[in-house]
Amino acid sequence: MVDIYVGPENTHWILHEKLLCHHSPFFCKIFYDGSRSESNSKSFALPDEEDAPFRAFIGWLYSSSLPVPRQEADLGILFDLYLMGEKWHIDALVREVLGVVREWYKYSDSYPGLRRVQYIYANTEEGSEMRGMLVHSVARLLVLKDGIPQHWDKALRRNGQLAVDIIKAIQDWRLDEGVVPDAREEPIKKEKEPEEKDEGGAVKEEPDIKKEKAEKEGSKLANGLMKELPSGLSNGVNGDHH
Repeated sequence: MVDIYVGPENTHWILHEKLLCHHSPFFCKIFYDGSRSESNSKSFALPDEEDAPFRAFIGWLYSSSLPVPRQEADLGILFDLYLMGEKWHIDALVREVLGVVREWYKYSDSYPGLRRVQYIYANTEEGSEMRGMLVHSVARLLVLKDGIPQHWDKALRRNGQLAVDIIKAIQDWRLDEGVVPDAREEPIKKEKEPEEKDEGGAVKEEPDIKKEKAEKEGSKLANGLMKELPSGLSNGVNGDHH
């Protein structure tokens, strides 16, 4: 057994040495020397880790289970678990956490937020699988969305590497030339929409045009009727009384 002390409060965990070393070359190097002989060290401190993610790590270590996210806020521990997996070279943990996070975004029909992406960028190196997944997801969001949200616009201006990675992600899609607009060509003028016709085959008119036309027709009809009336009646209609 080995003693692990976690966080600034030195939370004490007693773990099975062989189980820990089986999954992690990082811990194997700590508790064994190069010849695979046991070292004298039977304790190790992790002052920069937090209790909640480490507790989740212990749950995975002994039961192969991961926290099930029910809302976006629950992803925080999973991202911390992923970072543990990368630091401690636990490939299985990295792979399984990545799968859970990917599945959550897929089935919630959502995309990673800026805060999550920045957190992973600050704590991973180029080539990180989680970083790659988040970048490709954000690239898809920005391509499909009308315009760039203001907070993403500011972030991309400040973080040139993130902007470059998003461009690379789009290049990875190997889009067909036919679906990519070519600004070197003359813009295609929008064709005039076909005139809508009614059941009788007559062209339907816009409401304002129809109103104006009706007023003119009404005025024309009224003038015609006035001419046909006897002179006495027409004067009465016009309001000329003697």
